[in-house]
Amino acid sequence: MAVNENLEAAARLFDVAADELMRAAKHCRTAATHMRAGEVPRGGAHAWAALGHLDVAEERLREQARMHARRSNP
Repeated sequence: MAVNENLEAAARLFDVAADELMRAAKHCRTAATHMRAGEVPRGGAHAWAALGHLDVAEERLREQARMHARRSNP
């Protein structure tokens, strides 16, 4: 893979991570709104969704870190 292709692959992983983090933030805000309204099940559902988005973001960042490790000098 050429250098530019490697950088584009890394950039795509960062883009996906950023998108997932933004989705997680939206779910956290929605969870907070529901909790304040006493709607615990709805708030909990959004909290779990936020955690799922965080998990995806973390995996994309780990994937990029593994790519970096493969190409780094010892």
